[in-house]
Amino acid sequence: MTGKKHVRQNRDLFREFAAFLAAAKWDLALLQEVPPRWASRLAEATGCSGRVALTSRNWLRPVMSPIARFRPHLAGSWEGGCNLILARNSVPGLEGFRPGSEITDFRKSTLTWFPERRVVSMIELGCGLAVANFHASTGTGAAGDVMRAARLADGRAEGGPLLLGGDFNARPRSSDVFDRLEGEFGLAGITSEGSIDHLLTRGVEVLEPAEAWPPARRDVPDPDTGLMIRLSDHAPVVIRIRV
Repeated sequence: MTGKKHVRQNRDLFREFAAFLAAAKWDLALLQEVPPRWASRLAEATGCSGRVALTSRNWLRPVMSPIARFRPHLAGSWEGGCNLILARNSVPGLEGFRPGSEITDFRKSTLTWFPERRVVSMIELGCGLAVANFHASTGTGAAGDVMRAARLADGRAEGGPLLLGGDFNARPRSSDVFDRLEGEFGLAGITSEGSIDHLLTRGVEVLEPAEAWPPARRDVPDPDTGLMIRLSDHAPVVIRIRV
């Protein structure tokens, strides 16, 4: 993003993104379109246990990742991507560990291979909460991916508490998929009628409903220009729940 207040950077922004993520208050983070080379480093930087599911364009990663380290715009999405789930205070034996936050199971399934590979990754926490993270296809393929992800997550949860989150690439105001999710799986809690990023839940107490951060909250200052760097083209969505 460029303009009077923002600068576009053609360099690796891992440090800025990791610092931004580490400073935010959360227990679980569901990320999509993450460079795979960032995954373990983000887990380390945030003191988390992480689970990775590779998605599309990873066959060129050995060639494109070195390029992306120095000229990200040149590599673009051809560096490859992954979905990443991070769980804080989830490593037994480490300072701050909270019983119930540990990841007890991890599974991943491919939703579709064409035109790009889309994957749902699923974890279960010690407290019994099942969590699924995915990035749906664009256009007409979105609803099918969403429903497949929900069916897999529902099977993993076995009727228990469930959080289904990610980029649905479908908006409630123009898609009936959210009514179907609530009717078939009991998953509810859209971010807004115009949003494509959602955290849907069932079987938990929602203390604060899902809400997208305003654009300025994903900006960080660039020390060289004094302008702002926008770290993502999607606003983070947050929800507060009790299991």
